[in-house]
Amino acid sequence: MPLDLDSPSANPVLVEVTRGGVVESRHRGTAVVVDLEGRVTARWGDYTQPVFPRSAIKPVQALLLVESGAAQAFDLADREVALACSSHGGEPGHVLPIAAWLSRIGLGIDALECGTHWPMHDLSAYALAAEGLAPSAIHNNCSGKHAGFLTAALHLGFPIRSYVQPTHPVQQRILGIMEQVCGLRLSAAPMGIDGCSIPTFAIPLENLAYAFARFGVPDDLPPARAMAARRIFKSMVENPFEVAGTGRYCTRLMQALGGRVMAKTGAEGVYCASLPEYGLGVAVKIDDGASRAAEILIAAVLDHIGALDGLDDATRAGLLETPLENRRGLRVGEVRSPAIGLAPGLF
Repeated sequence: MPLDLDSPSANPVLVEVTRGGVVESRHRGTAVVVDLEGRVTARWGDYTQPVFPRSAIKPVQALLLVESGAAQAFDLADREVALACSSHGGEPGHVLPIAAWLSRIGLGIDALECGTHWPMHDLSAYALAAEGLAPSAIHNNCSGKHAGFLTAALHLGFPIRSYVQPTHPVQQRILGIMEQVCGLRLSAAPMGIDGCSIPTFAIPLENLAYAFARFGVPDDLPPARAMAARRIFKSMVENPFEVAGTGRYCTRLMQALGGRVMAKTGAEGVYCASLPEYGLGVAVKIDDGASRAAEILIAAVLDHIGALDGLDDATRAGLLETPLENRRGLRVGEVRSPAIGLAPGLF
């Protein structure tokens, strides 16, 4: 049955796109803020609906790499831990460290089972094409995550081949980690296959926010898992370029907030953030999957909490609005979220 957009059950319009002062497009979505006790402290739309978190769940998936001892055994730097959580742009500053990492553990690019696409960073894609080269799996935005899977498999004595399969011991252990950190059983949850071929499980948005709240203050997690969460948080906020790349929103947001917030985007309009200063986690999902809207929405929620307080006006405005430019570079509108301040239920 089609969704009735006039029904009270329809998710609200949370982001709009203007042109010449007129609202040209609107994005409906959901956002939720959850504290360390699992309490919802703010909500917009149906935050109980399961969604595929896509790449936003990468910090949780990376817990196995650190808590198993694999990161320490293979002497991974924080920069490499950040790459294990990344959706990188395929710039040289991403692919060269991952290639060196694979070489150090005795594997080549051919061990990656994530598939291939051109670098998401345009200049890096143009440079590759100008050399007459084709992209390889290392240019995949998930290659760092997959290097982490391979490293964990080697350390734990698991098979290297087919590590992306749901039945592989690496994916089974990660499933158990996700269940604990998100606070729910996933054995009966809807499962799909992600863009990089690993299993992805549909998780209610409130549970994603809860997982990110615990990442910032992991005191109730088992000691090894809590240590891993702290290291991953530190690695990401101190290496924001590795998490995304030049001009990318995750990088810009974490750079602007100076280590106070860990943020991670996912495909199809998902975005999550951890705020240890407040003991909160945030998760958002845009109904139509637009990344441009998810970026603005996560910033609007962070601003509503107070996390953007203290930023200079230009930096704050740059996070809360994306300029809409025409082909000549003239600003003709913006992507913005004016509705958040009217939403119910915060604190």
